Amino acid sequence: MATTTHRPVASSSFPPLHSGHQHSARHLSTSGETLATQVLIITVHAGILPETNGDGVPGGGSEGEQKEVRAKLADAYARHIAPAVKLDICSNEGASAGGTGQASRRRGASARVEWTAGWCAQFSVLLRRGLKERRHESFNKLRIFQVLSVAFLAGLLWWRTPAAHLQDRTALIFFFSVFWGFFPLYNAVFVFPLERPMLLKERSSGMYRLSSYFAARTAADLPMELGLPTAFVLILYWMGGLDPRPASFLLSLLVVLYSVLVAQSLGLAVGAVLMDVKQGTTLASVVTMVFLIAGGYYVQHIPPFIGWLKWLNYSFYCYRLLLGIQFRDGGALYDCGGGALCPVADFPAIKAVGLNNHWVDVCVMALLLVGYRVVAYLALDRLQPR
Repeated sequence: MATTTHRPVASSSFPPLHSGHQHSARHLSTSGETLATQVLIITVHAGILPETNGDGVPGGGSEGEQKEVRAKLADAYARHIAPAVKLDICSNEGASAGGTGQASRRRGASARVEWTAGWCAQFSVLLRRGLKERRHESFNKLRIFQVLSVAFLAGLLWWRTPAAHLQDRTALIFFFSVFWGFFPLYNAVFVFPLERPMLLKERSSGMYRLSSYFAARTAADLPMELGLPTAFVLILYWMGGLDPRPASFLLSLLVVLYSVLVAQSLGLAVGAVLMDVKQGTTLASVVTMVFLIAGGYYVQHIPPFIGWLKWLNYSFYCYRLLLGIQFRDGGALYDCGGGALCPVADFPAIKAVGLNNHWVDVCVMALLLVGYRVVAYLALDRLQPR
């Protein structure tokens, strides 16, 4: 009689899966054992074993019985292994995400505290880069032609102005203060709005401190922004026939360069606060028109309720300093009509401004220079990506 193989049923030697076995299965899943081992444990504890032949090799049984075994295995996996696997995966992902977030926060904190280079090294690199960039911007052919052409044309208009023509001489001095009080202002308005994307990108990556960038920018502007004003004064001063004494020339040059730095500081502050080229140029045009009118030349008797404007006007201080250099102590005389001679200090255009308190003018311009740059620095420090 033929022997028939049959699938053994659950034996009492294999008790049903309880909480301890669930814990062991979960432990196996988290300890890295293979899925095949876990399935074998489930089949043993659940009493599900495939049919075997005489040699103990799986095989035999009808197709229906094999489907039944597969269904029971799938059900046992879903009930006993799947929850532990899902829990293990979720815990691993959470730990990984938490570790990544903590690592990124640690990197951000270290980037804020620790820098790859010292302040001096950052300043040196940024200064060299600024000089290379600003060299082509400040000394391009169009700007050189603009400044030199204005200097030569103005020199021809004021050619060798006699000392007796006080009105023409004061007008020339006022032109010095106005041109180099407003020309750098418009150029500086464009600086930070155009550099905004680069500044945000480099600072977000922790390349350098804002203080080193700002200091390098200020230092790089000195040789670039003061070269053309020096050439302008050299041409127009001697063509206009102003005081030929070397001391007067050098002092006049220093005052003009001083005014250039203050005007540039105001332009940097306007650009850093607004961070928009159109808005910056609009505000700069309003400021220049107000300062031009209140500069002490066009309106000599400003009403008291609006007279405070001239004390905020750096071109007014520059104009008064230049007048004090050209007409020292007001001791010179001029023909005030009818053959009478009057002191230069009594000339209406000069008397309205005054020839004293020069050190006060220097100190006020220094306050404006520092104040405008502090405003620009604070505006850059609060700069955030749009």
